[in-house]
Amino acid sequence: MAALNPPKTLQTKILPANPISVAVSRSRTRIALKSNKFPGTAICASEMRREVQQQTSFVDTLLNGTRRNQILDAIGTSSLSNCLSETNLHLTVPALKSKTRGKVRDIYDSGDYLVLVTTDRQSAFDRILASIPFKGQVLNETSLWWFERTKHIVCNAVVSAPDKNVTIAKKCSVFPVEFVVRGFVTGSTDTSLWTVYNKGVRNYCGNVLPDGMVKNQKLPKNILTPTTKAEDHDVPVTPDEIVESGLMTRADYVEVSEKALSLFEYGQQVALEHGLILVDTKYEFGKANDGSILLIDEVHTPDSSRYWIANSYLERFQNGLEPENVDKEFLRLWFKSHCNPYEDEVLPDAPEDLVFELAWRYIFLYETITKSKFEMLLTEEPIHDRISRSVTYALSSLK
Repeated sequence: MAALNPPKTLQTKILPANPISVAVSRSRTRIALKSNKFPGTAICASEMRREVQQQTSFVDTLLNGTRRNQILDAIGTSSLSNCLSETNLHLTVPALKSKTRGKVRDIYDSGDYLVLVTTDRQSAFDRILASIPFKGQVLNETSLWWFERTKHIVCNAVVSAPDKNVTIAKKCSVFPVEFVVRGFVTGSTDTSLWTVYNKGVRNYCGNVLPDGMVKNQKLPKNILTPTTKAEDHDVPVTPDEIVESGLMTRADYVEVSEKALSLFEYGQQVALEHGLILVDTKYEFGKANDGSILLIDEVHTPDSSRYWIANSYLERFQNGLEPENVDKEFLRLWFKSHCNPYEDEVLPDAPEDLVFELAWRYIFLYETITKSKFEMLLTEEPIHDRISRSVTYALSSLK
């Protein structure tokens, strides 16, 4: 079974900078996100201590709780063979014209709309590592939850959600740039902020980074580190390069970057209300026919985002320990320690216990953020048949 935290990191006593301010005493931990844009959501950890004390701790729930055992039993019952690793709806739904296969999503063109099917594929290092039971459902339902709650910041492309793994969306012109927003110096991949910072980079994607920072430290302010696609991997790029290469106009870049930073700040506030720190994430945007900017793809999911447990962050940081996390980092680290995931032609199979553990963590994060119980559909009907039926009916209703 995977431990909650990776090995010890660099010892430090440096305090994180605002907007997350943290103070520690023997009796309590205080974490406050200060926001001018969302003053109504500002909270501190001490204000939610009563609620936290009435519940099992995050760590106990994550590693040993009754709910965890229920989920793992259900996953074992459904078996890995029922994962949604691939779809071919263009062969089963007459209204669909073509298929585009992304790392996680299969995208179908219906003429007037796009049908996005979120699979259970697990992607990292620009590779598919495994299939994680119920992952696609978690990502789709988590995104829908956030899409609904961020409409005051930016409109989105969602039309309907006819199946737990499916979103039907408006067509738009997609900007060929991923807007990666970071609040901390962390990560393990080649493009992670900690990796490049540790190599001596102090100007990254147009952001000047101060000397003397250590892994998992809070940045002085949230930053954008946009990337573009080059064949099968992400390439960091500066705002000027985006404009000069014609990927976006400067006006569009300014508007989208402001929305991305606002989305992230709001996400941090909401996450902290639920005992979590939103560490970093990525957004994708498009432009509708009327010229308006739309948020697309996914929002603040455990696939696109890194989450840490808030009330233990500072103490572990000060003691040189990795933060308690609720994301896929442990699976990334397993592959890095057992192979070269960037260069090896064939990767080892992910251990079943790690696959099950990651499935549980995705569900745990969904339930923690949404404060709702995750519904697992355990039926004899194959997932692909269920989705084909749901999409066929939904598209006929949209005509």
